[in-house]
Amino acid sequence: MTPKQERAVRTRGRLVLSAAEAFDRQGFAVASLTAISRSAGVSNGALHFHFESKEALAVAVETEAAERVRRAAGAPDSAPALQALADAAHAITRQLREDVVVRAGFRLGADASRGSALGLPQQWHRSVVRLVERAHADGSLSRAVPPSDTAAAVAAAVLGFEALARSDPGWLSSGTLAGFWRLLLPRIAADPVESGRLDCEPAEFVGGPGPAPPAVPARGR
Repeated sequence: MTPKQERAVRTRGRLVLSAAEAFDRQGFAVASLTAISRSAGVSNGALHFHFESKEALAVAVETEAAERVRRAAGAPDSAPALQALADAAHAITRQLREDVVVRAGFRLGADASRGSALGLPQQWHRSVVRLVERAHADGSLSRAVPPSDTAAAVAAAVLGFEALARSDPGWLSSGTLAGFWRLLLPRIAADPVESGRLDCEPAEFVGGPGPAPPAVPARGR
């Protein structure tokens, strides 16, 4: 990569981060391209060189967020499915707590005025469905609980905590989610949770295959 290409990559990265902060703080409709370029330390011309519109910038934020969510929600096939489900939920809430790009991606995906094609909330639900189907297939999910009900409860809980955290970040604490799992796991697990085979607390590392992507903290939050 040439020095010019490296500068372009860095500029694009600053713009994506600046846009994520603006979308997270203000929402898509209110966020200003002028303010985004100023925060990134680049000119309006440089912004429009990389992104032809605010929508294109929003798509770039969502795309980056989707990749981070995919890695966080991923689990090797050998991992116990129910534990992988709990760990994935903790990984996503940790990202929502610490990573402004992921947080903005979820907010953009839930913005009905845009009609997002990526839809991070829907992507998260699909990840949950896959893990629940694995748990159903390997016998770790109670036969008394429909898999669709379990997937809906887990996906909705995380998305609900994300929405509530916009006014109170405490909703995204690891303790809040651990409490949810202490309530849910005894109901959905085929084996007693007290046996110690399942852990409601966040895993020390839950980032999917390979190293977890670095979190990008929000400024002024």
